[in-house]
Amino acid sequence: MTEAVKVRILDQDFTVACPEDAKNELLQSADYVDRKMREVRKGGNVVGTDRVAVMAALNIAHELLAAQAENEKIADVRDRLARLDARIAEAMDGS
Repeated sequence: MTEAVKVRILDQDFTVACPEDAKNELLQSADYVDRKMREVRKGGNVVGTDRVAVMAALNIAHELLAAQAENEKIADVRDRLARLDARIAEAMDGS
C-alpha cells in the first residue's frame, strides 16, 4: 500500500507517494539530496534552485558511477579468488 510522505528539500516541501515499506529509504534519500543541494548552494558558484538541483544531481550521479565502478572491481577480485580457491581445492584433492 502506498502513502503520501512529506519531505523537505532545500526549504521546500514535497509530498511523494511511496510504498509503506520504502518510507525510511525515501526519507533518507530526501535528506541526502537536501544535504547535497545545500553543499552546492553553499559553494556560492551556482545561482537558482533549478541549477543547484542539476549540479547536485550531477554530483550524486558521479558518486553513483564511481561506486558502481568500485563494485565491478570488487566483483572481479571475488571471481578471481573463487577461481583460485577452486584450483587450490582441486590441487589438494589430487594429492
